[in-house]
Amino acid sequence: MPKKLARRVTPLWTGLRIALLLTVVLGIAYPLLVTGIGQLVFPSQANGSLLRGPDGEIAGSALLGQRFEASDGSPLPEYFQPRPSVAGDGYDSTASGGSNLGPESPELIAEVSARRDAIAEFNGVDPSEVPADAVTASGSGLDPHISVDYAYLQAARVAEARGVPLGTVTALLDAYTTGRDAGFMGERRVNVVELNLALDALR
Repeated sequence: MPKKLARRVTPLWTGLRIALLLTVVLGIAYPLLVTGIGQLVFPSQANGSLLRGPDGEIAGSALLGQRFEASDGSPLPEYFQPRPSVAGDGYDSTASGGSNLGPESPELIAEVSARRDAIAEFNGVDPSEVPADAVTASGSGLDPHISVDYAYLQAARVAEARGVPLGTVTALLDAYTTGRDAGFMGERRVNVVELNLALDALR
């Protein structure tokens, strides 16, 4: 091979070998290693924190909220209801996001007022008792948690609809209440999806 051509081919071949090596190490070996560690150490989290129903079927994820409604879109009284969601048609993980409406937006004010009245009527309480998270959507539109106040506001309605003692429902509610992060950040909250699955398991 002529020296001039060899000088051109050598860097090209060196570059190809480096690209091949990096592809194998970073594109195959490293992802397999991380995936293997995740499956061994954190199998639930690595697989999406999936939740299973009473019959063992996959019923959702502990990280994603979902709607508990009848086919006509009306809320089911036997289930705790999540906070509003403006992600797509509601809790659509492919359209995560908020409404981006400001606190002085007439549209948002009207929506919040309508939600407050509807929730108060649905739960048989005074509108002044409805907490803020019950009428406002989260930034992602996918949050599965509600405040403890909103959960307790719904407890009597759920107990009546299911024909079970209120104490049974509140005991489950307490069991699925998560404390503040690190003991002092944020507020106590309830995972609605996990709580509703626990209610279904009572059957």
